[in-house]
Amino acid sequence: MKNKTAMDELGIERALARIAHEIIERNKGIAGIVILGIPTRGRLLAERLARKLGEIEGEAPPVGAVDATLYRDDLGMKKDQPPLKEMEIPMDIDGKTVVMVDDVLFTGRTIRAAMNALMDFGRPRAIQLAALVDRGHRELPIKADYVGKNIPTSLKEGVKVHLNETDGVNEVVVEAAPEQK
Repeated sequence: MKNKTAMDELGIERALARIAHEIIERNKGIAGIVILGIPTRGRLLAERLARKLGEIEGEAPPVGAVDATLYRDDLGMKKDQPPLKEMEIPMDIDGKTVVMVDDVLFTGRTIRAAMNALMDFGRPRAIQLAALVDRGHRELPIKADYVGKNIPTSLKEGVKVHLNETDGVNEVVVEAAPEQK
């Protein structure tokens, strides 16, 4: 299978702008909103989303990161333990609406782990989920509130989000999944 570009730079920017407007509409503004990205690319997308919200509303909401590594249900199954990433909760989340941001929503297990991690920091009024890409194949009953693009895939495919900050290019690519060992 040849790699296929599913979103280019302009497509990503349009998706983030649409998600920003949907967040504002659903929450009647951004008062009481906290944006938390799931590292690595979810955090970068969260920062971009917060800037877009700031451009529209005149002030950006607090933005941070929630690392789900220690809360993953497959942690003990891996030979090599994954490194801890970034955990930065920029303010008290009690009573706030937390918008978690991830690059690709797949099985739902990372989101479940991130929600468990978040609960160690307080009791938000609500948790909403924004995903740049929803590729399907859910294993848990988790659904994104805001989706940049639905990209149906087979289990023999992978979806990679490349961002300037980490990869030098903004794009979403569907590619053949690597062989499982």
